[in-house]
Amino acid sequence: MNGRATQNAKIEKTENGWRLGIQKGDSLSYRDAQLDDYSQLPRHKFPHRTLSLSLRAKVSSSSVAGTWGFGLWNDPFGLSLGFGGRPFRLPMLPNAVWFFYGSKENYLSFKEGQPQGFAHALPANGFMAQTFRSPMLHPLLILAGLVLPFSRKVARKLLSKVIQEDSFSLEYMSRQQAVGLQSQSQGVDVTQWHRYRLEWSEKRVVWYVDETPMFESLVSPNPPLGVIIWIDNQYAAFTPEGKIAFGVLKGEDEWLEVADIVMRNEE
Repeated sequence: MNGRATQNAKIEKTENGWRLGIQKGDSLSYRDAQLDDYSQLPRHKFPHRTLSLSLRAKVSSSSVAGTWGFGLWNDPFGLSLGFGGRPFRLPMLPNAVWFFYGSKENYLSFKEGQPQGFAHALPANGFMAQTFRSPMLHPLLILAGLVLPFSRKVARKLLSKVIQEDSFSLEYMSRQQAVGLQSQSQGVDVTQWHRYRLEWSEKRVVWYVDETPMFESLVSPNPPLGVIIWIDNQYAAFTPEGKIAFGVLKGEDEWLEVADIVMRNEE
């Protein structure tokens, strides 16, 4: 794993892992600390086609201004704000599977309410288990691009037909689901140490907290993907009303600590 940090962020080695921190600051500068195993690779050479990823983690606050998490993705934006020296990557649709937290400014779902065929409403922010599966090319992408300048709502609806997704809130689970998690509320208390594990295979993904299966999905992202562990002050939103917003947020000193990382490729 390689560590990278922007100005006003840092990565510190601990006895069994790392502490990733971002400093208090305004909404004018991007602050990010991350570990990854793909930063110097072209996207088609990302290392993983399946993976079991397990680690212990805790974060400084349950309301970080920005995002944090751990899992795998295809670096769909290809811009990697704040870092230089990386291979150029064209933006693509997302393929990702992770434990993800996004503050209230984020809206990271293309579905609305409780979509047909889903047993639960899909969260768009907060702490969640989340997965995206997208094709490289699709005829509706051209149409969505043509419609976007005139109707963002229509473009968003077209993208929802192309991008498969599934997610589950780990903040608002039932009391029965939360048994054994030592939570302060009905969900996972992310400020306390927990063991997180995701099992990504070709046909399904399963998320565990403290060895308890929390969520299972048949939406498995298209490989190859790279591992990422991060905390930053960024947000992105594409709301059902068609509003598109992205940028960086004012925030306090925050940190994400991870330990005992175990990765095992299934193939």
